[in-house]
Amino acid sequence: MERLRQRADFLAVANGARLASPAFVVQRLPRDDRGPVRIGFTVSRKVGTATERNRVRRRLRELVKRLDPARMRPHSDYVLVGRRTALHRDFATMLNDLQATLDRLEKARMERDKATSQPAPGAA
Repeated sequence: MERLRQRADFLAVANGARLASPAFVVQRLPRDDRGPVRIGFTVSRKVGTATERNRVRRRLRELVKRLDPARMRPHSDYVLVGRRTALHRDFATMLNDLQATLDRLEKARMERDKATSQPAPGAA
């Protein structure tokens, strides 16, 4: 798993699918290349001081380390946007939130793919 570091990559992922949980927002964008999963972390100044933002970022990185890599879609970019709630939310709960959010993103993608592959009603 690689890290996103370029601002252009973060902006591109921001235009993809997004789902929120109490402690973070997960954004995902599929890529056309066959590269590995890439992930980025961001926390805005609204969250708090530099110390608090760094703590949120460290907690998000640790969540991803403990996550089963199979939950992340290959050839995709992910961005986790930290929220202030991540400072005090129980870590196990945050891990469950991340797993559930990734599952919901995948389910939404499958439903979108299914809807686009079916012909419109009444079409011959």
